[in-house]
Amino acid sequence: MAEQHYSVSTKAAATTAPRGIESAVEINKVLKNTYLLLSMTLLFSAAAAWLSTTMEVGHGLALGASIAAIVVVWFVLPRTANSAAGLPVVFLFTGLLGFSLGPILNHYLSMPNGSSVVMQALGSTAAVFLILSAYVINTKKDFTFLKGFLFTGFIIVFLSSIGLAVASLFGVQLSGAFLAVNALSALVFSGFILFDTSRIVNGGERNYIMATTQLYLDIHILFTNLLHLIGFADD
Repeated sequence: MAEQHYSVSTKAAATTAPRGIESAVEINKVLKNTYLLLSMTLLFSAAAAWLSTTMEVGHGLALGASIAAIVVVWFVLPRTANSAAGLPVVFLFTGLLGFSLGPILNHYLSMPNGSSVVMQALGSTAAVFLILSAYVINTKKDFTFLKGFLFTGFIIVFLSSIGLAVASLFGVQLSGAFLAVNALSALVFSGFILFDTSRIVNGGERNYIMATTQLYLDIHILFTNLLHLIGFADD
């Protein structure tokens, strides 16, 4: 009876160990592919942003690029994410969002110390992303418990942004509210970096194309928030 129990236990351990190793290998592969693709898309997005600033693209065209990016990520990416066709779609999405940054970047670059403001925003975004990602990867802590808080924060930021946009159409400039919304958004999307990285590290996201898209969007929005905050503080 003892021998039978030992045999069953041994078989269970032998079966579980390879599965655990296989799972860890798969997670590491997804993480590696995600960061490789993320690096490439960030460079491509930066090139698109440079092109947009050089062309001095107006707000209308930039808005059109943003809307096109939303269409791509909502309707095209989900259908192609599980195949090689998803790769050019990701580059299209990130390129469009990078291109949409042209008017914002030109706005700050035209100001005194504008180049310094943009570089500080870039450096701060990179530092936040690297620190938070490294923390999650090293600790493997599960941050999926933040889902409810992050979703609520996103809705508040979204609705507040619409309210500020409507107010600006009537010539009402709410600088304090604008600053508060950007600060909240920066906090929320820093949380999304923790959340999305945690899902990869703990096996919740196995598709590196979708993982790249999520992290890129976190970085993109965090950068624009920090750009506005640093620009406000520098003014």
